[in-house]
Amino acid sequence: MIYPTINPIALDLGFIQIYWYGLMYLGAFLAAYFLANYRAKQSDHWNPQQVEDLIFYGAIGVIVGGRLGYMLFYNLPHFLSDPLSIFAIQGGGMSFHGGFLGVLLAMVLFNRKYHKSFFTTMDFVAPLVPLGLGFGRMGNFINGELWGKVTTSPLGMFIQEQGVARYPSQLYEAFLEGLVLFIILWVYSQKSRPLMSVSALFLIFYGLFRFIIEFVRVPDVQLGYLAFDWLTMGQLLSLPMIVLGVYLIFKAKK
Repeated sequence: MIYPTINPIALDLGFIQIYWYGLMYLGAFLAAYFLANYRAKQSDHWNPQQVEDLIFYGAIGVIVGGRLGYMLFYNLPHFLSDPLSIFAIQGGGMSFHGGFLGVLLAMVLFNRKYHKSFFTTMDFVAPLVPLGLGFGRMGNFINGELWGKVTTSPLGMFIQEQGVARYPSQLYEAFLEGLVLFIILWVYSQKSRPLMSVSALFLIFYGLFRFIIEFVRVPDVQLGYLAFDWLTMGQLLSLPMIVLGVYLIFKAKK
């Protein structure tokens, strides 16, 4: 396969440029909004106003947490030397794990406003997330970033600018963390489940999928491998998710 070089600018109006990556974020939030409304109609505990606020709180958590998480987890020395670089978003740099923590905090604030329990909200939110992750990885693919390792496998994709073939790890993540995880959580959550179990399933499967794909993904150049010539920051941050998910699933079943 040959990588089809795509202009990251979807629409250039002269006075403003609209990027594909921004459109992917818009698609992620719209998908979450429509799915949340569908789930709310199946429940007596959610109304349209709560759904709108939920998406708003979640979007702020994703953007602020994602950017701050990237600077802290992946680019800390640069952040300490130039704290204002956190606002230089035109250069890229978002972290899923930072966005995840940002959403958790946002949901705490949301729950205070509507007097909901934490896991009641998180079990509702979990199935809304994967499609957004898939959109984000498609944005990475369009931007030609976060590539996998060089390979001679037929599963690789030849990148003309680099003159080598690499694993399209962005597409692997879009498929597993996006589509597959969405199907798992959506089907599982269609029936009444013990509190925390849907959230636990999200933690377990996202953590596993991310941990596995990191083996073929090139680590961030400023970090490299953290240990053993294979452990990446993405794997290190995903391990606690798996452990916590397993703990929660057993606690939920009790």
